[in-house]
Amino acid sequence: MHPTRYGEHAESLEVNSYMARTQLRCKFVKPVVFACLAAFACAGQDQIADVKALDHRDTAPNREFNERTPRYHIGRGDVLEITFPRTPEFNQTPTVQPDGFLNLRAAGDVHVLGLTVPEAVETIKKAYVSVLHEPLITVELKDFEKPFFVAFGQIAKPGKYELRGEITLTEAIAISGGFREGAKHSEVLLLRRYSPELTEVKRVSVKEMLKTGDLHEDPFIKPGDIVFIPKSVMGKIDRFIPNATVGAMVPIY
Repeated sequence: MHPTRYGEHAESLEVNSYMARTQLRCKFVKPVVFACLAAFACAGQDQIADVKALDHRDTAPNREFNERTPRYHIGRGDVLEITFPRTPEFNQTPTVQPDGFLNLRAAGDVHVLGLTVPEAVETIKKAYVSVLHEPLITVELKDFEKPFFVAFGQIAKPGKYELRGEITLTEAIAISGGFREGAKHSEVLLLRRYSPELTEVKRVSVKEMLKTGDLHEDPFIKPGDIVFIPKSVMGKIDRFIPNATVGAMVPIY
């Protein structure tokens, strides 16, 4: 064979061999690459989900502060009128005991403390399932503790006030007589029970709101809220504090 053609033939064989090896490597490498990319994508989605969950946990108390139309929760000493339209002989007006139970005729003790009225209806229905067939009942609050808020600290008229309708923090301060001299307008504290163990503390700059005329950050007062007006010099208070500490801070009126 001609030397030049032999060289070209050898070079062609070498190129073909290299391409074959490259294709073989790609055949095994591609699945590995795709698998790695899929794993990274899943990990990224998991991280995003974790961040979203964390954001949800962090913002839950804020949504609680912004809630404007909460339902009343049954408390100790509340009197309920329970009516049975189909079986009026079971009509009764029990009182919620200190332990949170109602003593119901023919159904025994039923725990209703902390429930809303619709939730209490469903709970009482379940208690009568073994007594009545498809019990139909209505529940009405006949006597209950009136909603209230407490204001104390550097305020003209500290005390416990009945909460009638929707009022905001600045309105609650006005109802309580306004600020006393030496009050820290820029750091008014709104304390709200967050759980059986903790109370949430929200700092509100009433000074800034009055200065700018922007009342979008003026939170609505909920039953049981505590408004504390500190002095100009105030130590740091954590966002969540034990309820026992709040009890020690708030005077009894």
